[in-house]
Amino acid sequence: MSRLLTAFRQRFLRSIAFAILLTLISSLILPGATWAASSLGVDNGHLSSCPASDNCVVSQNADEKHAIDPIPYHVDRNAAREILLKVIGVVPRTEIVEQTDNYIHALSKSRIFKFVDDVEFYLPPNESVIHLRSASRVGESDLGVNRRRVEQIRLALRDLNI
Repeated sequence: MSRLLTAFRQRFLRSIAFAILLTLISSLILPGATWAASSLGVDNGHLSSCPASDNCVVSQNADEKHAIDPIPYHVDRNAAREILLKVIGVVPRTEIVEQTDNYIHALSKSRIFKFVDDVEFYLPPNESVIHLRSASRVGESDLGVNRRRVEQIRLALRDLNI
């Protein structure tokens, strides 16, 4: 009987610990939605600014916390766009949902919880750079996922000598 109580007590304590862990994670990730469809796209030659939360990076008009460098290229703009599309196409759990001559919008989902991030690329006609923005739709922190994703894309493009 005491063995049964000990097993029950251990299971109960594990359940409590798990509930506390989930509460901590959800308070970090899910305190409120930060995404709005109107914040996507290019407006007057610029991608949208990041919200105050720590789950976004952008290469245009950003404060220090959200700033990331654009990706330079040294090939024809259309060639750079086609190479970028191929690179995005191999990023895990990422789907291109919109593309024009100078803009690409992709959705990237997290592996476990399937959180959606909007990843945008803008190739202005008068610059040899790819401006980018990557932002989580919900939460306050992404633990650096958006920044790491675009840095991996940057490295892949650099390896392809664009």
